[in-house]
Amino acid sequence: MVSTLDEQRAHGGPGTHDVTNQAPPLTPYDASDDAALLEGLRREGAGWAEEDLRRLGRQAGSAQAQEWADLANRHEPELRTHDRYGNRVDEVEFHPSWHHLMRTAIGEGLAASPWADDRPGAHVVRSAGGLVWGHTEAGHGCPTSMTYAAVPALRRQPELAKLYEPLLTSREYDPVLREPTEKRGLLAGMGMTEKQGGSDVRTNTTAATPTAEPGVYTLRGHKWFTSAPMCDLFLVLAQAPGGLSCFLVPRVLPDGTRNTFRIQRLKDKLGNRSNASSEPEFDGTVAWLVGPEGQGVKTIIEMVNCTRLDCVMMSAALMRKSLVEAGHHARHRSAFGARLVDQPLMRNVLADLALESEAATTLTLRLAGAADRAIRGDEGEAAFRRIATAVGKYWVTKRGPAFTAEALECLGGNGYVEDSGMPRHYREAPLLSIWEGSGNVNALDVLRALSREPGTAEALFGELALARGADARLDAAVTRLGTGLSEASPTTARRLVEQMALTLQASLLVRHAPPAVAGAFCATRLGGDWGHAFGTLPESAGLDAIVERALPGGAG
Repeated sequence: MVSTLDEQRAHGGPGTHDVTNQAPPLTPYDASDDAALLEGLRREGAGWAEEDLRRLGRQAGSAQAQEWADLANRHEPELRTHDRYGNRVDEVEFHPSWHHLMRTAIGEGLAASPWADDRPGAHVVRSAGGLVWGHTEAGHGCPTSMTYAAVPALRRQPELAKLYEPLLTSREYDPVLREPTEKRGLLAGMGMTEKQGGSDVRTNTTAATPTAEPGVYTLRGHKWFTSAPMCDLFLVLAQAPGGLSCFLVPRVLPDGTRNTFRIQRLKDKLGNRSNASSEPEFDGTVAWLVGPEGQGVKTIIEMVNCTRLDCVMMSAALMRKSLVEAGHHARHRSAFGARLVDQPLMRNVLADLALESEAATTLTLRLAGAADRAIRGDEGEAAFRRIATAVGKYWVTKRGPAFTAEALECLGGNGYVEDSGMPRHYREAPLLSIWEGSGNVNALDVLRALSREPGTAEALFGELALARGADARLDAAVTRLGTGLSEASPTTARRLVEQMALTLQASLLVRHAPPAVAGAFCATRLGGDWGHAFGTLPESAGLDAIVERALPGGAG
């Protein structure tokens, strides 16, 4: 906003200078105005939802939704362990803006509703909606993601699924804790890790003791990083007599009394601060067995596939949001006689970021399409999903922190202040690499899939073969990848998975993106004509075409 000296003086300002050469507010804008997103939505069989996605995009980019995002992070959740009379309540209180965000997300089907939607592409629509609504803030994406992921695990115990799935797939947000079956909609969380093991959940010490009632146990122990403790139900791992097992823990029991779920504290986190992450303790906590005893890890594998996809999706959403912010600033800020967006080197930076963003978005939607078809019984897509989701989780989430740092730098000092929102994006980015297995966990999981599930390699190379002959650099990368698989070892797992991710992204862009985008990606990410930071594209890259495609409303 530009104000004159007279206006400043009229409002009691110092009137020492005019405010010029500053970008106007970005809002309102359309968060769905993204060619790669819309093309991917149609390509993956979900074009029927485009009108709704565009409506959600306008809402995500509205001043109101962006204010909700800001306020939910400025006013962090507060733990209330006891009521005024000394009774243990273990409740977390949130700013109203958190509830506005949650109500919208659930109402738009971004939690578990796709499991109740028979239309092909329903799970793609959810991921596309996350890419768009992710322009608000990421914290509330945690409970919606866990609720989505809980459904396939819960189906391992049909009687529990019959009772709770209709409420988990509801589009109604009902945040008050009470007996689950009396609510209009439910949220699910998960509690897997413990202090002594982290991702090594087989070292868990929480004990599950059978009761006289079949399938009902009591738990005693703790969890180290349990997000969204105000969810209604939790899937947790504990050691039963038959080994590590999965259990359903409700916050409120069927008789209306509170289950023992003592929240010791909330985590003081780097980012994701709108979302409460807690350390709960169990002591006589009532739980229902999900799946057979001793098969806890096997039971939650489908949950992991779902939440890893959401990590990829949220990283891609964060990249896109950061790019939009950087592009908006560059369009309206001038330096050295020209707008930043017209400065050749800034245009190189924006184009390089645009390549990375489009590759992440395109891969996200391909993974969502694979998930949708795998859920509907396509075995080939299930094999591709198994390996490609772990590959995407490793690589896209790794790119997020570097990407957001570069986008922040495009705004200079204006991007370093909290009011810009860019510091929040920067703090958020590392979480998505840590959640659901850090880089090493995912890289080693790829090796595990390759060695134990031979169909995964076949599925990956079958996908890459669809682009054979379209780009010599891609063909050479596929050949190198085949050699790399034969020489794979834990020591070099990261290098192999990086190569797999870049080759897969390049193959998708060669098939589906404009030549300028696909050519520049192959030349830099596969051909080596690139530096070590963003903004090092070669002179021959079609910068104008790349930037024009990437920025909402065109580059000008």
